[in-house]
Order: sequence, then C-alpha cells, then structure tokens
Amino acid sequence: MSIIPPYLVSGDTIGLICPSGYMPGDKVETCCQTLLAWGFKVKLGTTIGHQFHYFSGTDERRLHDLQDMMDDEEVKAILCARGGYGLSRIIDQLNFKQFRKNPKWVIGYSDITLLLNHIHTQYKICSLHSPMAAAFNDGEHENEYVHSLKNALLGFKQNFHCGTHALNRTGIVEGKLVGGNLALLAHSTGTASQLKTKRKLLFIEDVGEYIYAVDRMLHQLKRSGQLDHLEGLIVGGFTDMKDTAILFGKNVYEVIHDAVKEYDYPVCFGFPVGHQKENYSLKLGVEYQLAVMEQEVALNDLG
Repeated sequence: MSIIPPYLVSGDTIGLICPSGYMPGDKVETCCQTLLAWGFKVKLGTTIGHQFHYFSGTDERRLHDLQDMMDDEEVKAILCARGGYGLSRIIDQLNFKQFRKNPKWVIGYSDITLLLNHIHTQYKICSLHSPMAAAFNDGEHENEYVHSLKNALLGFKQNFHCGTHALNRTGIVEGKLVGGNLALLAHSTGTASQLKTKRKLLFIEDVGEYIYAVDRMLHQLKRSGQLDHLEGLIVGGFTDMKDTAILFGKNVYEVIHDAVKEYDYPVCFGFPVGHQKENYSLKLGVEYQLAVMEQEVALNDLG
C-alpha cells in the first residue's frame, strides 16, 4: 500500500533546493514569493543560486543539501527548483531512515523523476510530478498548471481533461499512477530505482531527444518488461524533438504507438504533462482513473 505524506496547511515550511543542475538565485524569487502568498514558509537550501560547472554544487554539497531537507522535521515538502542532470550521481548515498519515519512531499520532474520513482519503488512513498521554480516566472505563477501544485499540496483531489488524438486507444481503467521523464525511466532500468509497472498507469514525457533515441528508450522499457502489464499508458508532451539527416520515417507519437500496438490497454496521446507550460501536478503512487473516450480524455484522482 502506498504511503501518502501529510498534506500541507497554512504556515508549513517548503524547502527549496537544486539537487541536480544549476539555477541562478534570481530565477527562484517569483516561486518563493508565490509560495509565501499561498501561506507557506520557505527555506532555501545551500544549492539555490550556487554553481559548480554544470551542477548546483559538488556531489557532496548537493547530497548534503538534499539530505538535510529530507531529515529536517520542520520541512513538510521539498520543491526541487530545476532538473537538469545530477541525481543519479548521489542517489545511492542518500539515507532514507528519517524520511521513512516522517514522509514528506518531494516535488519536481525531469531529472527529479529518478528521485520520485526511487522513493516509491523502494519505500512506497508518494510524491509529486509537478512544475518547478521556472514555471512561476514571466507572469505564469497564476496559471492553472502552477495552481495545480497548490491544490495538490493542500490535498484537493483534482480531475484533469484533455482532447482526443487519432492514435488514442479507448478504455476506462484504474491504477496507481507512476512514470515521468522517459530518458530517466530508461536510465533507471536495472537499478534500485526501476519502476514496478505491473497493473499501473504509466505516463511518459520528454524533451529535446532524437526520435531514434525515443524509439531506443521505449524498446529498453519493452525488453525489461516495463510495458507488458500496464493498466494504461498516458503519453504527455514530447517537445523539441529532433530528427537525423537520414530521417527516421515516423514522428514521435507514431514511434510510441508502434511500440505498444501489440498490447490492449488504453493509451492516450497529448496529455498536458511535460517540459511545457501545460504541466499538471500528478501524484505518483496514488490511485487514478484514466478514461480514454471518443469525446475526451479524463484523469481522475481517486487517492
């Protein structure tokens, strides 16, 4: 059974860190101001605004910052300011003893997919695949996607809808929601962070990949059995896709469709999640209903 961390109330503290790539300190100001306006307190980690080449700090600094936030009993949720790359360098050194005693919401996406899935695979603790600090900038802190994070933290059940797609496969199913960035799901295969997808609702998204690389990653999941026994598949945004000089011959959604055409579970394309403005907050490890219908697609929180 999944462990759902306590939902937040006014006055609770949210820790803000960069456990992977570097993010300038001024890029998190609107996020901090918005969290305060929502009624929360904010605690900044030492990696915010700090830079060590590509990263927000050395492996040691990023490890200690994340560990401190996980162990701090006053911090009720941890919002990762950005993804990038770096969690796989430190995740096996994390100590989850205190975190398991006092579970809290870990929030993010992209490279943070690794951490979200690790804590669910290993400890059955739910987390939030959600917009991060940059999503609050440029006047976007008031949009429905950022506000879905507030609603999720406060414990409101949210039902999301999107339009249909020609490649959709219809059906209505229920299951625990798991997934995230496709590159990180493939990267986790064969490790302690690999998802257990049997009877789950899996969602995938990615950015900036070559189409052939998406095909390769899907076959990595397929060969490892991670696509075999799903309840359903949710395909989010695959933005800024690239092709090679000799064209692959299919667009990215056609590649995904072909990879799962032998299965009979429902599949929807174009769900609003991913490296884009349209990125709803989804609770990983929580029960959802996926309804892929002729008129629309609905993802309903049952948790």
